Amino acid sequence: MIKSMTGFGKAEFEVNDKKFTIEIKSLNSKQVDINTRTPALYREKDIIIRKILSEKLSRGKIDFNIYVENLGKESNSKINEPILKSYFEHLSKISGDLNVAVDQSTLQAAMRLPDILKTEYETLDKSEWNIIFENIQKAISDINSFREQEGKALETDIIGNVNSINNLLKEIEPFEKIRIEAVKLRLIENLENLKFNGKVDENRFEQELIFYLEKLDINEEKVRLTNHCEFFIETANQSVSSGKKLGFISQELGREINTIGSKANETNIQRIVVQMKDHLERVKEQLLNVL
Repeated sequence: MIKSMTGFGKAEFEVNDKKFTIEIKSLNSKQVDINTRTPALYREKDIIIRKILSEKLSRGKIDFNIYVENLGKESNSKINEPILKSYFEHLSKISGDLNVAVDQSTLQAAMRLPDILKTEYETLDKSEWNIIFENIQKAISDINSFREQEGKALETDIIGNVNSINNLLKEIEPFEKIRIEAVKLRLIENLENLKFNGKVDENRFEQELIFYLEKLDINEEKVRLTNHCEFFIETANQSVSSGKKLGFISQELGREINTIGSKANETNIQRIVVQMKDHLERVKEQLLNVL
């Protein structure tokens, strides 16, 4: 199974006259990179949030947000009445001394002075946190479902390209015999053009020819490339997504394809190798987003 690192999960709920919205977004990354944004009241739970995100999502650049909207009539910010009255009395006295009328603007001026608003700090309610944590898990479940859906599309494309490499490998066979015969013919023609005075040692020539052809032989590379393709598909079909492992196997695919290309010495085979490289690049590009 292939899972994508890209995903989105969301949970909305209400508790204690508050509306909560939890959002989790993830993008591809080599390691787990978690960024959390939570209101101050819930910041003490940041370590717990990071721990569950790391365990459940494994890899990716993860953005976690909790948004809170107060639905009740009460607010944490309250007017400090004693201080406001004290300010108003002082302003009224000064206005009287200056023969300035005391009106609504006096109260407005007092409201802008320091310490008029006081914030009453809440303590985190345990039952409220339990509900929040349940919904965090729900959002994580949503993002994992999203990743699996995205992974199916990735899997179709990636496996299709690996199968194309395997099929292209079979197309090389008809050109191999032609290639070997062409090399042998070229060597013989070049040898005859040298016009040695004496006879050529046929045994020696045959040994050199075999040695030269062995250097051009690509059977081992073909076998290894076939095995790597099978191993790749086998790994992709495992129950756990293994993006890093698939990346390592794709590197081995690239080595064998490059070796075949360097040994090809034949136009048609080199064209097939170019097509293989094109499919492999598509695989590597998609693997960047595999969990």
